Amino acid sequence: MNFEWDCVVVGGGAAGLSAALVLGRARRRVLLVDSGAQSNLAAHGIGGLLGHDGRPPSELYAMGREELAAYPSVEVRTGEVVDGTGEATGFTVRLADGTTERTRRVLLATGMEYRPPELPGLAELWGGSVFHCPFCHGWEVRDQPLGVLADGERAVHMALLLRCWSDDVIVLTCGADDFDDAQLGRLAAAGVGIEPKVVRELAGDGGRLEAVVFDDGSRLPRTGLLVATTLHQRSPLASRLGVAAGDPTPVAQDPVTVDAMYQTNVPGVFAAGDLSAMMPQVAAAVAAGSGAAAAVMQSLLTEDHPLIHEGN
Repeated sequence: MNFEWDCVVVGGGAAGLSAALVLGRARRRVLLVDSGAQSNLAAHGIGGLLGHDGRPPSELYAMGREELAAYPSVEVRTGEVVDGTGEATGFTVRLADGTTERTRRVLLATGMEYRPPELPGLAELWGGSVFHCPFCHGWEVRDQPLGVLADGERAVHMALLLRCWSDDVIVLTCGADDFDDAQLGRLAAAGVGIEPKVVRELAGDGGRLEAVVFDDGSRLPRTGLLVATTLHQRSPLASRLGVAAGDPTPVAQDPVTVDAMYQTNVPGVFAAGDLSAMMPQVAAAVAAGSGAAAAVMQSLLTEDHPLIHEGN
């Protein structure tokens, strides 16, 4: 059976672009479909990505598309894949505009979306002085008064981690009181304070956090806030293809399950990047995309050149 594409890559973030680059350099026919809704577009820059430290995400993705243009077997299309059917020998995917494409393999790199608390003022500050990852944003708020909006063991972990960037860290529990003696002891030993008042809103100026405002009207001056948030699948495509989700984690509600070769439970469907990662970072997504592309290549080679057993 003839297929238009060797692989359709769904998603044009770090993982998808990386995968398409590897496959394009291997002269595979690749269609990358990107809806342009990457979760880190609000960030001021990408922290900790070698060679691109601090570069705005949109700029990195534009550079990736430009690099792909050098490979004639790769097509980048703006759109959304909304459905897919098939089996290990081939798939049909349907785009939102009604068009369909036939492909031998599917590589999901649709990413996930952050769902932070619905708190007035948060959206305007998200990705800058209000953030979810200290590795990505901690350097920019180093040695400043910082807060952690979380509770329980996650709050302890986040606060102790954030202490690497500042000596002034306060946990904001919004009324929760679920720390045990051991947790309280760890926070106290690290010099981390606890504020139980309910947070009403975040006050900022010029896109920078200035203070946390509580229900009683009091204010706590803070210039950086680490917020506990959970990742959720952005696209229903994985489930439409029959791809299984793993158990919820503190980071992700419904991560896609993959094996060491980035293969999902559906033969021929691979996944890379945030939708299956335990630690959502651009550097990790780039590596996962490259590894998944190599796995797709191996899968295609095995199909094109099957092992011939003696006596057959």
